[in-house]
Parts: sequence; structure tokens; C-alpha cells
Amino acid sequence: MIFIILIALLALLILGPQQWAKYILNKYSTPRNDIQGTGGQFVKHLRKKFNLDYLKLEPSDVGDHYDPMTKTIRLSESNLNGQSLTAIAVAAHEFGHALQHAKNYQPLIARTRMVGFAQKTEKIGGIALMAMPLLSMIPGGIRWLPLLILLMIITIAISSIVHLVTLPVEFDASFGRALPILKQGQYISDRDMRSVRHILLACAFTYLASSLAGLLNFWRWLRFLRR
Repeated sequence: MIFIILIALLALLILGPQQWAKYILNKYSTPRNDIQGTGGQFVKHLRKKFNLDYLKLEPSDVGDHYDPMTKTIRLSESNLNGQSLTAIAVAAHEFGHALQHAKNYQPLIARTRMVGFAQKTEKIGGIALMAMPLLSMIPGGIRWLPLLILLMIITIAISSIVHLVTLPVEFDASFGRALPILKQGQYISDRDMRSVRHILLACAFTYLASSLAGLLNFWRWLRFLRR
């Protein structure tokens, strides 16, 4: 019984932030006529206001994010062309990252380097995963499987750690950059400010959810290796 409770608590810890973030972002994605413009239009307005003329804006099929390598904000279709609280808050959050970059915010610079390193290690882990079935068919190759599994575990751990240590960058983008912009510019009414805080928290929590999911994979492979 205790084991079942522990499993349930672990699942809640891992899936809770992810599901909560999805719920919040969907909850406030309903189009509203009282909101002035779409998420994409809001980015363009802020780009002009803060004199970031070099900043690019593109649609995204892989989620909302800021790309520091190309200085591009990418928004999903619903947030790029949507006229909702979620669209405005998410646009403000991603612009917050662009503002961090413009002001040479060192935690963002460090995160960019760390993410680049994590992406390289993920490729190594992918190669190890593809090599496993091939080695199992080669005489004597199976003895190398534990090493490949260990290599995969390390790459998963690195990716998870990167997400965790860069969580303050997300909170700064939400509450150190985006929220002051929304409040001082009076882009959102006072009655909606509490909802916007929830959306900005959900934006920051997407990285936490990814990190916890990665740690779960890390734990699974580690158990497999210890058998």
C-alpha cells in the first residue's frame, strides 16, 4: 500500500506541473474582443517600444520559445494570431527572454551555452540508442550494452539538470520582465492580472515539467542498468 502511495505521489510530482500548465494555458486561450490585438501584434508593438528592431517573429510548430542564436521569437499559431489572455501573456514572456538577451542577462547567456551542450549530448545518446540493437547481433557486442545504457543515462541527466538550473531564467522572464511590462503599460485590466500571473507561472513551469519528466527517464534507465 505504501509503495502504491509513493508511486502516486511521484506521478503527481512529475505530471502535476505539466498538466497544470496545460490547463492554465488552455483555460485562458478563449478569444476576447476587449483585448487589444494578437500575441504577434503585441510582440511587434514591444519590439518597437523597446527599440529591438533586429528581433524577428516567426510561427512555430514546436511550441513557444525565444531563439537567442537567431534572435527570434517563435509563437504557436494560437498565440501568434490569437487574441486572448494566454496569447498576450505568452508573447510577453517570450519577449521577456528577448529583453534579457538585449540587456546581456548573464543567466540567459549561461543557459544558452548549457542548452547547446545538452543538445550535443542528446545526439550522442540517440546514437547510443540506435547502436544497441546492432551490438546485440554482433558476437561479443552485448558486453558493450551496459556502457551504452550508462551513456544514455548521462545524457538524460545532463538535459534534466540544464532545465532545473535554468528555471530562474524562466521566472525572471515571467515576473521580472513580462509582468512589469503588462502592468506598467496597462495592457491588461486589473481584474485580469491574477489570471495573467497564473499564465506566466505556467510559462515558467513548462521547463520544470520537462526536467521532472527527464528525471523519471533517468531513474528508469538507472534501474534497468542495476538489474
